[in-house]
Amino acid sequence: MPSVPPAKPVILSAHQVSKSFSDSTGSVQVLTQASLNVHAGQAVALVGASGSGKSTLLALLAGLDVPTEGTVSLLGQPLAGLNEEARAAVRRRRVGFVFQNFQLIAHLTALENVLLPIELANPKQSYAQQQAVAQQWLDAVGLSAQSRQRAAVLSGGEQQRVAMARAFATNPELIFADEPTGSLDHATGKRIEALMFEQVRAKGTALVLVTHDAALAAQCDVVYRIVGGVLAQE
Repeated sequence: MPSVPPAKPVILSAHQVSKSFSDSTGSVQVLTQASLNVHAGQAVALVGASGSGKSTLLALLAGLDVPTEGTVSLLGQPLAGLNEEARAAVRRRRVGFVFQNFQLIAHLTALENVLLPIELANPKQSYAQQQAVAQQWLDAVGLSAQSRQRAAVLSGGEQQRVAMARAFATNPELIFADEPTGSLDHATGKRIEALMFEQVRAKGTALVLVTHDAALAAQCDVVYRIVGGVLAQE
């Protein structure tokens, strides 16, 4: 009989995760007992209507927020009980982010924005080496000519591509992406999609993305749909 390939390690897991908020009308349940596992080298899509809880779940999985109930383990580290500084330390070394609103530093250049996580993750590397890596990733997303421009003067699509370069620059084990191609034209979006999946397939990087794009979700290994705060695998 043919041998069965060994299962790749689980690098992200959530068990019975719930999240609620309080407002003037009382408690609002945003997410209810969501559970999932993400393996090394796996691409996972979270899909659903606006307000369904997708971005809330992404924030909980990344340790940017804490669940009301349930547990999350990120890269073998249970997040329960860790303060924000400790959670940030886990993310800094091994996780990349592409946020829907980019979260670039407006007065820094594109190159300087990509340099920041490299400097934090590889403090012993020379500045020349760090700069070369940052420029390499800007080249990869088609922004060679814009590397010295401040983020504030870049278009929305260009800012999104800088955010993508920044996410990849430290060769993370896991990338979180919230609508990663939402601000891009069709051709550029396809280029960025190819770059993302290249990391997953060739380097074993795991990817968890939130998207409204059915075609993008279909390229992932696993698709979860959230309806009314309830998560189910498709």
